[in-house]
Amino acid sequence: MARFRRKTCITLIGLILFIFGTMVVLKTLRPEGAGFGSPFGLGLFPELQRAESGDNPPNHQKGIADSKSAVDQLKKGSTKSIMTLAAKLEEFPVPNYNLHVFYYSWYGSPQFDGKYIHWDHPVLPHWDPKVATNFPKGRHSPPDDIGSNFYPGLGAYSSRDPTVIEAHMQQLRTAAIGVLALSWYPPGMKDDNGESTDNLVPAIMDIAHKYQVKVTFHIEPYKGRDDLSMYNSIKYIVDKYGDHPAFYRYKTSNGKHLPLFYVYDSYLTSPEMWTGLLKESGHHSIRNTAYDGIFIGLLVEEKQKNEILTAGFDGLYTYFATNGFSFGSSHRNWKSIKVFCDSNNLMFIPSVGPGYIDTSIRPWNFHNTRNRINGKYYETALSAALEVRTEIVSITSFNEWHEGTQIEKAIPKTAGQTTYQDYLPHKADIYLEITRKWAEKFQKEREKWLV
Repeated sequence: MARFRRKTCITLIGLILFIFGTMVVLKTLRPEGAGFGSPFGLGLFPELQRAESGDNPPNHQKGIADSKSAVDQLKKGSTKSIMTLAAKLEEFPVPNYNLHVFYYSWYGSPQFDGKYIHWDHPVLPHWDPKVATNFPKGRHSPPDDIGSNFYPGLGAYSSRDPTVIEAHMQQLRTAAIGVLALSWYPPGMKDDNGESTDNLVPAIMDIAHKYQVKVTFHIEPYKGRDDLSMYNSIKYIVDKYGDHPAFYRYKTSNGKHLPLFYVYDSYLTSPEMWTGLLKESGHHSIRNTAYDGIFIGLLVEEKQKNEILTAGFDGLYTYFATNGFSFGSSHRNWKSIKVFCDSNNLMFIPSVGPGYIDTSIRPWNFHNTRNRINGKYYETALSAALEVRTEIVSITSFNEWHEGTQIEKAIPKTAGQTTYQDYLPHKADIYLEITRKWAEKFQKEREKWLV
């Protein structure tokens, strides 16, 4: 009898733990707080909102229906797959939140966007008209002809497709990457070849949270970017996304948890104007306010070290994956840059990449190509970054396909007279695996530095 009671108690305890675990995993599927809609941020997908209100343009009906179908498939049987997700998360390596990767959500396809976006990138002319005449013109014609020298394993996808976002988060976790640095333009603004993507942020953050990935913002040089507009942009980001559990905050030496912002092409704005935002005495100062943060400027030329310091930035990053292309991207300069940063209380975040090739959109730029050498180029860059003992390492990129810097899965493909480059003889996930290996090494090295 006593044995029976003991078995009953054990069974009840096991059942309670199962229910509790199920509730915890369910909670990860939908972040707390209002304003983020369904677990996949559907409330901010314009196509799906129109589908619900019944006022869709006719030419978008099929794309909207396909969008809803894809999301419905993800949601069907979600309760049944809760334990599967929990088991999958256990299989992934632990995310390294000191490893950041630049991520682009500007891709589109007819199924989800009514047309191809960015995959049909134009061939950019050389600035010298005489040289330009020697190279092809026009646009790429997806899905077989895309603006990239590699072909994605997911095809010419849409960044709006929830299954694509899900696959990307799984790849990030496979690589042990903890932070996604999302390319960002203010609402209604876009790059020269894309569409506005701010309405995708909630979906990306929802699914990132599901996979324990954090999201920070890589602020692009949008039209009219100055100290005042940047103040408004930071306020918008923090007010709208700051309470989301996937929103990345960096723990400072004094114990504060502040958002971190990468500022691309920061040198386009004068140091004097940046001080208006980044110095305590500035006209639009963000310092010691609810919108304060860690602001990282882009270092290209050597003289910009002092400009970044004068402007009031908290650190600098190098972005470009082309060793030798610029002062900042040259591995041989990283030690001196780190010394400068340490002497001036700045954070140094070197950017590493697997290679570089953009001749599908800049056919005249072959001299800046950096061959991947079956992963050796990437490992050399990662080794150089670890040698300077930086707190954070950034990766260029997860999916900047136009410049061939992606670590996302790519596949062999031949279409007509075009044969895309690939990762052979390795598998499609080779650069995720290399990243995972170095993420673990990076963590172990940091533990030694902190002793």
